[in-house]
Amino acid sequence: MGSPNLLSGTVMDSAASLQNDSAKASYTYAAQVPYLNMALLELQELFELNEVPVVDTVSAVMTVPAAVTSIGFSPAVPIVGTPYLPSNLIEPQTLWERQSGTNSYVPMTIVDSLPKNLEGIQVSQFIWYTWQSQEIRFLSSGQINQIKMDYIRNLFTPITLLTGLEELYIINGQSFLQFRLGGLLAEFVGENQTRADKLNGFAALAIDRALGIGTKGRQAITTRRRPFRSNFKRHSSMG
Repeated sequence: MGSPNLLSGTVMDSAASLQNDSAKASYTYAAQVPYLNMALLELQELFELNEVPVVDTVSAVMTVPAAVTSIGFSPAVPIVGTPYLPSNLIEPQTLWERQSGTNSYVPMTIVDSLPKNLEGIQVSQFIWYTWQSQEIRFLSSGQINQIKMDYIRNLFTPITLLTGLEELYIINGQSFLQFRLGGLLAEFVGENQTRADKLNGFAALAIDRALGIGTKGRQAITTRRRPFRSNFKRHSSMG
């Protein structure tokens, strides 16, 4: 089903074979890469929708200087001493804070807007935060605080090289990717709708298996797993 060192070329080789072109005479890496990026984006979204733990991670400690009231993404040239959000952040889940030099973190509470009565007043703890305009915003503190964040991460960066050697770092994704990529290639390159429908059907079965494996490991955890098939049909109806 895949491994942490799954290579892009492994997926593309399989997808070419599914077009009866194992030699990649027509289905070269150059022809496949745009569609592989589409399949990777779709897999990312499916994992997010179904709360698969592989998209969950924890940030490094972000040290927030006194009087700083927001943390955003880094510009092209970062400013030394300024905290920035992780570059692979999609959405924060839980924030934790502590005073610099102490050991215990306490959870912060997300709110729609920060208390207006505390604007301009420096606090010792942030307590609340908002997620607005791709920034984490909080009250001004008179001391240095530290924040850690549980967040949903982006698993993949767009593939731009044609070597087939890019590592995808995903477990239980190979079957879905090779069939979904094969389906996209059959539909939009080979213009063979019958083959596309068959391969998309195999992709649906593969993602159901992958999500089922994750669910078995989380049976004691309350989740909001969404059914895959209706969402997949909506995605695969393009073209």
